[in-house]
Amino acid sequence: MKRSALVTALAALAALAPALLGGGLVSAAPRTSAAAACTAADQEVYTLPATVPATPGTVLACRSVALSQVPGNIAMAAWKVLYSSTDNQGRPVAVSGTLAVPAAPWTGTGPRPVVAFHPGTLGLGPQCAFSKQLAGAFQDEYEGDNIAALLKAGYAVAATDGPGYLDGQTHRYVAGTDSGHALLDIARAAPAVPGSGLSRQARVGLWGYSEGGAASLWAAQLAAAYAPELDVVGDASGGVPGDLKQVAAALDGSAFSGFLADAALGIQAAYPTLPFDSLLNDQGKQAVKTARSVCLVGTVTGLAGRSIKDFTTAGLTLDQLYQQRGSDGRTWGQVLDAQKLGVNLAAHRIGFPVLQYRGALDEVIPTATEDAVRAAYCAAGVRTGWKIYPGDHLLTDNRAVGDVVSWLGDRFAGRAARSDC
Repeated sequence: MKRSALVTALAALAALAPALLGGGLVSAAPRTSAAAACTAADQEVYTLPATVPATPGTVLACRSVALSQVPGNIAMAAWKVLYSSTDNQGRPVAVSGTLAVPAAPWTGTGPRPVVAFHPGTLGLGPQCAFSKQLAGAFQDEYEGDNIAALLKAGYAVAATDGPGYLDGQTHRYVAGTDSGHALLDIARAAPAVPGSGLSRQARVGLWGYSEGGAASLWAAQLAAAYAPELDVVGDASGGVPGDLKQVAAALDGSAFSGFLADAALGIQAAYPTLPFDSLLNDQGKQAVKTARSVCLVGTVTGLAGRSIKDFTTAGLTLDQLYQQRGSDGRTWGQVLDAQKLGVNLAAHRIGFPVLQYRGALDEVIPTATEDAVRAAYCAAGVRTGWKIYPGDHLLTDNRAVGDVVSWLGDRFAGRAARSDC
């Protein structure tokens, strides 16, 4: 589906209501390419290896690919990649993604920069993985223009699918630590892809919108401690679901309640000790089946207007669900609070500028939580740019592309960033 058709479909849905995340065994392998050449079969990129190296950023498999859904006929080399990362418990996991490098020589100073990109919500079905969609195997994505703009500017793009798109897994949707690690680790993996020509000394930018905006801000918060060797010079994050409880309250029973179902599944996949299956009634089991099989449009259309209480045997409200305790003693509410952005920024130190943005008419993510994240960053002394666009949630993603690419270009060029605090 092309962007125009997707926008039309979601715009029609928005009129319905005032509205709109596996691991393996440890191996002590160094971070060097696990493939002498990128000749893996396509299926290998989405198959969990028998062992996953303990060193994040190890390339486990790669395959040359044409990105048919990146517009503009841009000359490039591109690969699907499978690489190692780390989950929220410190365990090694494998994650899939895409690396694209422009064919035109880099003419700027220093090595060619790398932008680590996390896509916005695509749905939980295995066919929804961004790497599959960019290559044209399925089409429900809406950010091919974002990738094209970066490539046209001369930057390499390392786009993670996010954790949990391998066969038999559930995407760890909106799980902060897992997503942030996956984004940083594809930047680590990029120079190890044979033929990429990228340098480990390259400047790195982070970018994401909506689900991707939360992931990129988590990557920004984790970078200093988790990936100190990366030269991260800036992060751009838009449409950020900063407080999942606040977002859930807005989504529950709305035209976009399918995203709440995705969040429940994604968080439980990342924190499997939380109670889940035992709470579901027959409607809930069917909703889970639907959410796990469809992509963006199917998530919205198939689960619109549904409430969490309709899916549980006890008719639990969100507040009652938050009190349900897992086998490790943590409640749903405590786990969701741990995903909140802008908390404990003294420990999650950010040593580079951040650009945050949102739509004035965001009907998916409550603007209050987006504004609160910006305020928390400003209060912590993070140099924070800020912009509000005259559009809704989906349209703002596209409208911001030129500004974000320009802002990242200034960071790669070493120019000082303006703070709008």
